[in-house]
Amino acid sequence: MFHNVCSFDRTFASLHTPNLFLSVFPVGYPFALVYRWFFFHQSATVVHLFHTFSGLALATFNFGSQVCHSLLCVVIQFLLLRLMGRTVTCVLSSFIFQMIYLLMGYYYTATDEYDIKWTMPHCVLTLKLIGLALDYYDGGKEQSQMSAEQKKSALSSTPSLLEVFGFSYFYGGFLVGPQFTLLSYQKLVSREMSDAHPFWYKCVYILVWVKINLYKYISCWLITEGVCVLSGLGYNGKNEKGEHQWDACANVRVWLFETTPLFTGTINSFNINTNAWVARHVFKRLRFLGNKLLSQMFTLLFLAIWHGLHSGYLICFSLEFIIVNVEKQAQSLVRDSPLLASVAQSHLYPFVYVIQQLIHWLFMGYPLVPFCLFTYDKWLKVYSSIYFCGHIFFLVAFLVLPYLRKVFVPRKRGSEKKED
Repeated sequence: MFHNVCSFDRTFASLHTPNLFLSVFPVGYPFALVYRWFFFHQSATVVHLFHTFSGLALATFNFGSQVCHSLLCVVIQFLLLRLMGRTVTCVLSSFIFQMIYLLMGYYYTATDEYDIKWTMPHCVLTLKLIGLALDYYDGGKEQSQMSAEQKKSALSSTPSLLEVFGFSYFYGGFLVGPQFTLLSYQKLVSREMSDAHPFWYKCVYILVWVKINLYKYISCWLITEGVCVLSGLGYNGKNEKGEHQWDACANVRVWLFETTPLFTGTINSFNINTNAWVARHVFKRLRFLGNKLLSQMFTLLFLAIWHGLHSGYLICFSLEFIIVNVEKQAQSLVRDSPLLASVAQSHLYPFVYVIQQLIHWLFMGYPLVPFCLFTYDKWLKVYSSIYFCGHIFFLVAFLVLPYLRKVFVPRKRGSEKKED
């Protein structure tokens, strides 16, 4: 427990150093995302190189040329493993060398204040390298001689120098911890510590899964619509052509639902009567607020609460609010830009339509994940597994669209403004 408290104090104090704070938070997370997106399915050698050089970059960023201390200790530890093998001598030599090197570092760098120097991450590295020697030694024992805990970390093979470097400089634990074993690192590199599904697969899976869930609602509504039509309640008078209409109780427009490339199109084709009721009795009666966005926000809040008290409903309708307004901004941009409007109306439209549908269905399923999973412990895992890509996409779009409008929409002249 004392060790845990000391580690917390070191970490907390160290975060007052700007470089270290940047390395732990804003820089560490992008490194992890780059690994997952671009290196996760690469060979072990490429992964080791990425972890080694990214960790060395963080170490150099924080401690400059003093990174040589960690390099030296890692190389010597590797030589001890190779030259002494799985022996008690190797374990004792590793323990004595690593501890003496750390204590000498403390002695020569200590002041009356808590300083952020190379010894801070080195104390983490010391435990890691000593643990490596012990795990390597345990790997030479018979299975019957090892405890259950030792079996979880024992190394059955001799690690390569590149592997030891990747393990030592892994950006997620080099600076302030946590401690983990080389066996755990090996499992990470071999993709054993993951569900092994690539990012694109998860996104497509969500798309299909959400569509199937929506079809449950659609099938029920179509059946009840048939009941209403059979009873006569579905009669809706005649249209302009004099044809009889039987869609008074229609709650879904199937063709629009399947073909629209717009989020608003899907919303307008789904749960039609409920949306009409809310528009008539809630949205329009909030006109006294004098702000359409506020009216929309409170209407969606009402819908979320009406569905139930699960957090998933609030997340779903809050995302709907953001997505719909971003889409309206994008439509306005295309409409007001001569260049974009001409592209949208040209022979390139089929290509534009495919891109629209791809974005539409990819992110139409995204806000419905919490709606279908209800509780935060479930939908948070799904969003984490795809790195909150929908939140990031629409946040970036919300921030970028005003600048795109300045680029693509010509400014009105003074005379035109007066006429308007």
